[in-house]
Amino acid sequence: MKSKMVKIIQQGAEAKIILSNNFITKDRVKKSYRLKELDDMIRKRRTKAETKLLEKASKIINAPIPLKSEKQNQIVMPFIEGKKLSEHLDSLKNRLEVCKKIGESIAKLHDESIIHGDLTTSNMILVDNLDKKANNISNQPKNLTLNKKNQRSALTKSGAEQHQLASDSEQVFFIDFGLGFISRKIEDKAVDLHLLKQALEAKHFRHWQELWKAVEQGYSISKNSKAVLNQLKKVESRGRYKEKY
Repeated sequence: MKSKMVKIIQQGAEAKIILSNNFITKDRVKKSYRLKELDDMIRKRRTKAETKLLEKASKIINAPIPLKSEKQNQIVMPFIEGKKLSEHLDSLKNRLEVCKKIGESIAKLHDESIIHGDLTTSNMILVDNLDKKANNISNQPKNLTLNKKNQRSALTKSGAEQHQLASDSEQVFFIDFGLGFISRKIEDKAVDLHLLKQALEAKHFRHWQELWKAVEQGYSISKNSKAVLNQLKKVESRGRYKEKY
């Protein structure tokens, strides 16, 4: 009998990310300084909100589809096997094309009123050969509802199958919608872009200007692109949303 591989791949203040047999479990951490009843309510509410965002986003762009879990404070989803863009973007020969894809995906999210809330290249995975990755999904956890048909669709449904070009072998997956929310406000969309622009300047400073131009080019498909980009200039001029990455 094969032993179950369990690995903690990230431990943050808000959640613990666990990899187990090609599945990721995001387990929200208990806060001892809060009353248990309040803590349970907050974690349950935030988990539910993020799950809904993931479900909606995965129908629009490449994003992991949350799978049904019995635990209220956990999100279980397929492991996205690929390259974290924060570590590989600078060395990619097609980095401008990748950034254009990023801009297009953000535009699609914003047109459906989805604000990611933490747009950095650390939350983007470059995936090559999706069919091969999908076929590696196996050994489903006991607390999941996942049939054989869904083993492939859990990774490729909607995001890749509906939006992938036939000649395009690489796709960018967006992960971690924990700070995301629904908003139609131009301001919120501009701030979302501002976070990414800052992240590019900080993490990919050698090429950040051309990378950002490629993002803008991709974002131009949004029906509100001109209004959002104009608002972005105002956000930058105020300088109120400076973050560290």
